[in-house]
Amino acid sequence: MKYLVVSDNHGDRSVIERLFARYKNEVDEIFHCGDSELPSNDSLWQGVHIVTGNCDYDRGYEASLTVETPLDRVLVTHGHLYDVRFGLYRLSLKALEEKANLVFFGHTHVIGCEKVGNTLFLNPGSISQPRGTIQEKSYCIVESTAEAWTIQYYRADFTLLPELTFEFKK
Repeated sequence: MKYLVVSDNHGDRSVIERLFARYKNEVDEIFHCGDSELPSNDSLWQGVHIVTGNCDYDRGYEASLTVETPLDRVLVTHGHLYDVRFGLYRLSLKALEEKANLVFFGHTHVIGCEKVGNTLFLNPGSISQPRGTIQEKSYCIVESTAEAWTIQYYRADFTLLPELTFEFKK
């Protein structure tokens, strides 16, 4: 299974449009972790698992989603409701409650992936407004097999960030 994970485009529809056009036939699932600032009924969201962020004022979005794929149980949320700026504790409790082995979130605009127990927590960074030490507009592709997850981060121009490729055993 291949998952495209993106977050925090903050009103930039064109960057999401280009990204989805590039990957629509290459990935099995597309996840957006909130702060799109676009209408929830935008045709762009067809077939996309998207949640609300703290800058999304359209009430058509869910606060979180749990998506079952053939290989994973994925919790998607923005992160602001779980205080992710202060750590993963509250989000990890939600992951346990949802029996998720993958958690995708945004909010901080900071690239990161970390396995805690049997759960992988992943932030794709921001596709439009990066923060933190890695100042790259980013998204990621997660390849899931029965044995492992391989994560590759990319710049908004679709070029690989080679130093940001990770593998975690399941």
